[in-house]
Amino acid sequence: MWLDEADGFAEIFKGYLPYYLLVALPIFIIMSPVNPVAASHEFSVYRMQQYDLHTVPHGCRSASFNLEGRSLTSWSTSRHCVVARIQDITIEQFMEVRIKAGALLLVLPKNDTVLTPEEKEHIQLLEMAMTQQEINAPVYFAKWTPEFEDILKDLQHSFITDDKSGTALEAMFNTVSSNGYQIVVSASTPQKMDSKPVTIHGKLMGRSGAAQTIVIAAHYDSAGLVPELSQGADSNASGAVALLELARIFSRLYSTAAVRGGPSLVFVLTSVGHSLNYFATKKWLEEQLDSTDASLLTDVSFVMCLDSLSSPQLKMHVSKPPKPGGAANSLRSRLKAPIVHKKINLADELLAWHHERFSIRRMTAFTLSSLQSHKDPARSTILDTPSETSLKNLAANIAVTARALASHIYNLTDEENEEDSALYDDALGVEEASIKHWYEYLSSQPRAPQIVTTSSPNAGVTAALERALSRYMDVTVGTHAIDKREPEYTLYSPVRSLLYVYSVKPAVFDLILTLAIIAYLTVVYFAIQLFPRFYEEYAKLVTGKAKVH
Repeated sequence: MWLDEADGFAEIFKGYLPYYLLVALPIFIIMSPVNPVAASHEFSVYRMQQYDLHTVPHGCRSASFNLEGRSLTSWSTSRHCVVARIQDITIEQFMEVRIKAGALLLVLPKNDTVLTPEEKEHIQLLEMAMTQQEINAPVYFAKWTPEFEDILKDLQHSFITDDKSGTALEAMFNTVSSNGYQIVVSASTPQKMDSKPVTIHGKLMGRSGAAQTIVIAAHYDSAGLVPELSQGADSNASGAVALLELARIFSRLYSTAAVRGGPSLVFVLTSVGHSLNYFATKKWLEEQLDSTDASLLTDVSFVMCLDSLSSPQLKMHVSKPPKPGGAANSLRSRLKAPIVHKKINLADELLAWHHERFSIRRMTAFTLSSLQSHKDPARSTILDTPSETSLKNLAANIAVTARALASHIYNLTDEENEEDSALYDDALGVEEASIKHWYEYLSSQPRAPQIVTTSSPNAGVTAALERALSRYMDVTVGTHAIDKREPEYTLYSPVRSLLYVYSVKPAVFDLILTLAIIAYLTVVYFAIQLFPRFYEEYAKLVTGKAKVH
């Protein structure tokens, strides 16, 4: 009886159970928490700028990739996308990544106000180094999120390179136990953008018979490594805000003949600044000076350009020192601003300051700025964001500039300025609410040339500035064409994309898991095949003991 039961029981295991295991076990493993592919994460990412200046390529030349994510310390080949915080990567590491890695993804700080001065300087210098290079690999930037923070920590602690492992077994264990990430950006191939730079200008007429003209100019675009993240609060939202406030102040003074100044005032806002060599200003000057019926810029006294005014102590940047007794020197003495002299070098790829475009056309011109040098990395950084301190400095600098310009126009001495202080405070007082509104509006959105020159002049920032300036004078909006055969510059899209991050196990894990499953099924299979013999021996042993008793 025992043997019959044993034979029947053994046949069940021998004939059917292994086949059930072969089907059930892989299903169980696939459905278990050891699933090698988890749900994906989706992020908005922003591509590093790509443009050509006089046919010379700059910036990132690629857009799409599908690579394994690695940290700064664990990547090794072009099959890896290096993921790091922007404050952690050094210029030397970037140079190596630029040559060898497949892609680069940099995560911005959670809050740039908590960065130390050393960290801010490091990021700005890194941006300068990246801007000067042509990069074939895709380079993207992402805003900080808790999910990205987890991914960064996981990448930093998961992968340990062979040279940091004590033994080969330890290195293999670290590899098998680590969590990996597959990073994918599916973007279109970079395409040329239809860029149409814009100039907005208006004029306040001086007293009849007075022929001199004072030009006040500023560019309203921003420059930065990442077009979609270039807010440009100081450079040059501050300059555009200052121009609007000066237009408001002097439109009041010029509204009545009794107090109207002698020279006419021309206000000019351009959509392309120093990053593209002040192209819009160049085209506007050609239209105003080279046409036979142009009369806007007859007998220009001087050109005052406004750039980066959010720090204390204005400087007057000039290509030629102002002549004693000249109009520019008269304004400088009233501003009490130190002179920073730099000659124009036409061999340089970029002009240093906005006023150089006017100086090339033999006009007396200068730039008022709170920066000491045109090479200051603060002019082209994604860290150029608004702050209350900058807003207060801007309002103070506008007030100083307005008072000095009015003093020059009405030829008032310091003694007369003091006597008419109350009149000045009333007529030249700045509207801090208006300054704050425009400062916050302009610095709340990206204004890179890739954005402001490719949108309609009747929409966005350009339309808002045109409406603002038209409150104080008649305004003309001009659109400038780029030479199709020999373009002065070319911009490329895309500027933003979607990035997908898939949590995956490394290939070695899949291999070892497969081998483990095969080994387990082999053991189970042979155990079941040998089970009848084992059961017979067990049954004999049990029946033998029963007979003895």
